Amino acid sequence: MPDISSSAAVAPLPPLAAQAEHLIALGVHELAGIPAQELRAFAADAGRGAGDTLLAVHPDRAPASALAPLLRHDGKPGFVVTDMPDVDRFGPCGVELPDAPLYLITGLDRGDHLAGWSPQEALPALARQDRTPLLLTEGIHWLLQQPAVLERNRCFMTIGSRLRKANGALDARTPALWISNGTGRDGRERRNAPKAGWCWWGNRHTWLGFASAAGRRRWIP
Repeated sequence: MPDISSSAAVAPLPPLAAQAEHLIALGVHELAGIPAQELRAFAADAGRGAGDTLLAVHPDRAPASALAPLLRHDGKPGFVVTDMPDVDRFGPCGVELPDAPLYLITGLDRGDHLAGWSPQEALPALARQDRTPLLLTEGIHWLLQQPAVLERNRCFMTIGSRLRKANGALDARTPALWISNGTGRDGRERRNAPKAGWCWWGNRHTWLGFASAAGRRRWIP
């Protein structure tokens, strides 16, 4: 297995004000029921000295099923795989979200250094480094602001989101974001489109890292 102390460098995020304007242009504020001016005000206040920070909408306000189609890669819109109709039931697991409609995420990392690991192996490795795995919605927010983060053969899982079944056990599927090959049920017209899908908890994939963050916080003026 690779050295978990290494990681890929990621370009700085746009300023929070620019991120807010992009979300407004995409209509995310309407999906979330947040007035555009409220989103702008949040970004203006939180942006003072924020540094390299991602603006995220709480998944209760903007679920993955609504955000994924807003993604773009090679001119193609994003989609959720057909065998994941329950995508919005994948909620935070072992992750504490700020109790607010809007919050901030710092220290993003695509987790290339964990490619070839299974989710089962990667989760404790991230914990040892005091890192928190991204939720699926957070991964989508990242790609909305920085589409270039998603590269063929350098995609990532978002194992902060898990589905707990009626019997209390965790579903073995774990969400991921990658680029469609246009095969199978995806359809040829979706080749090169960004894709929200899943992999098994115990499986390894050389082309999937594990996206994580240094932390999340609520902005308090």
